[in-house]
Amino acid sequence: MSRQANRTEEPGRKSVKPLLGLLPYLKRYRTLVAAALFFLALAAVATLALPLAVRRMVDHGFSEADSGFINNYFLMLMVIAGVLALASAMRYYFVMLLGERVVTDLRNDVFAHITALSPEFYDKSQSGEIVSRLTNDAAQIRSAAGSAASVALRNTILCLGAIVMMVYTSPKLSGMVLVAIPFIVFSLVAFGRSVRRRSRQAQDALADAAAFAGETIGAIRTVQAFNGERAANTRYATAVEKAYDAARSAVGARALLTGVAISLVFGSVVAILWFGAQSVLSGDMSAGTLGQFVLYSVIAASGLGQLSEVWGELSQAGGAAERLSELLAEQSNIATPAAPQTMPVPARGAVEFDAVTFAYPAAPGRDILNGLSFTARPGETVAVVGPSGAGKSTLFSLLLRYYDPSGGAIRIDGTDIRSASLEDLRARIAIVPQDVTIFAASIHDNIAFGCPQATPEMVKAAAVAAQADEFIGKLDRGYETLAGERGVTLSGGQRQRIAIARAILRDAPLLLLDEATSALDAENETLVQQALEGLMRNRTTLVIAHRLATVLKADRILVMDEGRLVEEGTHASLIRTNGLYARLARLQFDAGNAELPQDAAQ
Repeated sequence: MSRQANRTEEPGRKSVKPLLGLLPYLKRYRTLVAAALFFLALAAVATLALPLAVRRMVDHGFSEADSGFINNYFLMLMVIAGVLALASAMRYYFVMLLGERVVTDLRNDVFAHITALSPEFYDKSQSGEIVSRLTNDAAQIRSAAGSAASVALRNTILCLGAIVMMVYTSPKLSGMVLVAIPFIVFSLVAFGRSVRRRSRQAQDALADAAAFAGETIGAIRTVQAFNGERAANTRYATAVEKAYDAARSAVGARALLTGVAISLVFGSVVAILWFGAQSVLSGDMSAGTLGQFVLYSVIAASGLGQLSEVWGELSQAGGAAERLSELLAEQSNIATPAAPQTMPVPARGAVEFDAVTFAYPAAPGRDILNGLSFTARPGETVAVVGPSGAGKSTLFSLLLRYYDPSGGAIRIDGTDIRSASLEDLRARIAIVPQDVTIFAASIHDNIAFGCPQATPEMVKAAAVAAQADEFIGKLDRGYETLAGERGVTLSGGQRQRIAIARAILRDAPLLLLDEATSALDAENETLVQQALEGLMRNRTTLVIAHRLATVLKADRILVMDEGRLVEEGTHASLIRTNGLYARLARLQFDAGNAELPQDAAQ
C-alpha cells in the first residue's frame, strides 16, 4: 500500500457507499439484525400513533366534555409511551450490540489479512498508520454501524411514515411540504460529499501523527540520548495541529450541513402552519386535524433534521470504511499456490540455489543477487561470509519466501519453494536473526512462540540448551517474567539466547543463523556456541557471520561479493587461495592481535 498513491485518488466521488462493504458482516448475524429492525419498526409505529390519538382527543373528547373518553385516551397514550420506551431501549441494545460485533469481526479480518501480507507491503507502509486504521477508523465505523445507522434508519422510517400520514390527513398541505423535500435532500447529498472528503483528510492527518508517535516511542532511548525530545515534540505538535485543522474543516462542513437542513425543514413547517391556521379559521379543517398534521410535520421535520446530522457522521464513517477496505484489498505477491506441491516427508533439509537473481521491489533496478548458485547437503553446515551489502541476509529472506527471486529457482528437498505451501515451507525452518524480536509477553511465551503446544518442561529444556536458564531463574518470576515491549528489560545477550532457545524448541530440519552470537561476550559466546553445535548436529545449517572466528568449523564457507559467489571452500583452503576471504580474515585477526588460524577447519 502506498499512502501517497491512495491520497491522490479523488475521495469525494462517493458518500456512504463504502459502508456497503459491511453487509457481509451483517449477514452473519441475521437474528440480531431482525431483532433490531423489529424494535426499530415498533418504536416508529408507536411514535406515529401519537398524533392520531391527539386528534381524536381534541376533536371528540373536549367537544363532548366526556371525562371518561379523555381518561381512556390518556391511558392509551401512556400505553403507547411505554411501548415506545421499551422498543427504543431494545432497539438501542440490539443495534449497539450489532455494531460492536461487526467491528470486532472487521478488526479480526483486517488484522489477519495484514499479517499474511508479504514484507513488500511493510516496506512501503508505516506501522503506526496501519494501527491507526485498526483503532480510530474501526471506532468510527462502530459508531456508524451502531448508533448512527440506527438513528438514520429510525428517522428515515419516521420521516416517510409521517409524510404518508400527512398526505392522508391533508393532501393540500402535504403538497406544500413535498415541494421543499427535494431541496433538503439535495443539500444533504451535496454537503455529505464535502463532509466525507474533509473527514478522510482528517483521518489521514491523524494517522500520520499516530505513525510518528509510534515510531518515536519505540525509539525513545535514542531520542533521549541525542536530546531529540524538543525536535520530536515540535514535529508531533505540527502533525496533530494539521489533524486538528482538517478535523475543524470537517466539523465546519457538518455544522453548515445541519444548519441548512434544519432551516429549510422548519421554515417549511412554519409556512404550512400559517396556511393550516387559515384553513381552521375558514372552517375547512378541524382543530384536531390541524394538530395531527402539525405533529406529523414536526416528526417529519425532526427526522430530516436529525438525518442531516447523522448523514455527516455516516459520510465520515464512509471514509473510515474506505481506508480499511484499502487494507483488505491489498494483495500479497507472496502466497501459497492454489494447488500447492507436497514437500517430501521426512524432511532432509537439502537446499539449492539455482542461478538466483533478485532485486528488492523498492529498488527494482539494483540487483542484490546476480545468478547465485550453490547447494547445501542434508546435515551440512555452510557458512556465508563477505563484506556488508554482499547479499548474505537476502539469502535468508528468499529461503523464508518473504520475497520471490526475479530469476532462477530455490529448492528445498528438491521442491521449488514457490510451488509449496508457505506454512509447510516455514515449518521446516528455524531462524536466529541478528535483530532479535522479543514480544511484550512472558519469557515462556517468547520461547514458545511458533510452538504454542510446548510444555513448560520443553521450554525449560530449550532454555537450558541455549544457556538461558541460569539468567531466567534469577528473574523475579522466572519464566513468567514479562520481557517488556521489544524486550527492553533484557540485555542484548539475553535476548539473543532467548531467540536461540526459540529455535531449539522449533526443532526444524533447516537452521538459519544470522550473526547468532553477535551480542554475546566471550564467555557466553563459548557456551552458546556449544549449545548451537548440539543443535546443528544432523541438521542443515546456514550461518551468516561477519566474525570469521564463528565459522572456522563449518563444512564449507561461501564467500559472496556484490551478489555473486566468488570463493568456496574450507577455512584452510580459502586462506591458501589468498583471495577475498583471506583478506577479510587478515583484517579481523590482525586487528585483534591474534595469529591467523591456518588449519582450524582441517
